Amino acid sequence: MADRRCGPLDVGAREQRPGDKPERGKTRLSRRWAPLLVLAVLSLAGFLLYRTLSRYSLDEIIASVAMISTSRLMLAGVFAAASYLCLTGFDYLALQYVGRPLAYPKAALASFTSLSLGHSIGLAFLSSGAVRYRFYSRWGLRAGEVAKVIVFCGITVGLGLATLGGTALLLRSGLAQEITGLPRSIVIAVGASCLVAVAGYLAFTAMIRRPFRFRRWVFFEAPSFRLAVGQIAIGSLNFAFVAACLHQALSAVTDVAYIGVASVYVIANVTALVSHVPGGLGVIESVVTYLLPQADLIGALVVFRFVYFLVPLGLGGISLAASEVVFRQRRANSGTGGGEGGPPT
Repeated sequence: MADRRCGPLDVGAREQRPGDKPERGKTRLSRRWAPLLVLAVLSLAGFLLYRTLSRYSLDEIIASVAMISTSRLMLAGVFAAASYLCLTGFDYLALQYVGRPLAYPKAALASFTSLSLGHSIGLAFLSSGAVRYRFYSRWGLRAGEVAKVIVFCGITVGLGLATLGGTALLLRSGLAQEITGLPRSIVIAVGASCLVAVAGYLAFTAMIRRPFRFRRWVFFEAPSFRLAVGQIAIGSLNFAFVAACLHQALSAVTDVAYIGVASVYVIANVTALVSHVPGGLGVIESVVTYLLPQADLIGALVVFRFVYFLVPLGLGGISLAASEVVFRQRRANSGTGGGEGGPPT
């Protein structure tokens, strides 16, 4: 059921009705550049897949995979799949937030396709956002609503990082101090600050009932407390599963606790997000190797990148290409020349 505490989205809809003709013009324009966008995304995804694999010889890749036991490799795959399943929940909650709920399979398709590509392409706000818009605009969402979905998902990422990172730093502050080399007081302060920020967000959503406005413009509308709790829960689960995937790969070559891996991955992931390097290519490896220097981790990191980034990247490219074919066939069969996906469900 949609969460529609306030009505600014309805106001936006009414304000756009007089401009129906420009909207149709935008639709015609989008049909011209959309195929180019899809081709560009698929080409870039293929190039990144090639560039990542070309850094290693076939023998190195085979040797890296051989280092990981079958059970650990399978568990790494399960945890990676669980992470992407959580990510589909990001979009599902975001659609409730904007008051335009879609059936879960649609939200899951848009989420997996956009994020499996965006994780590797980099600048996820733009790359995955463009793919999201490609899907959601077919299902009736306006550009402003898609932008709100993207912002909501970005906040969920931050909440997940802060919750998992803060918890890991406080529960195992001694281990985090050993890994990072920071004074224990700073480790505890950072961990506490993360959890305080998350608690502050929850309090904010519980107390704020009206959107922030400037004249007729709505700058931000806080989600309901229920949705905020969902953001924190699913955001934390996502990063917990990613850390578990990395832990399975690293455990094949070094003895390190899960909490330690979670702390290291949060640091590496924040570094990759700040750098905007496609897929954190080289950044995650450098941070993990620097923070865990006692073993040769390159093989394990190759396996982690293959399982969490490259396999989803290939599947996401196939999903995007297949969806383009299906949508175009439906539009051709409808013979209406109108929207490509019909009304949202």
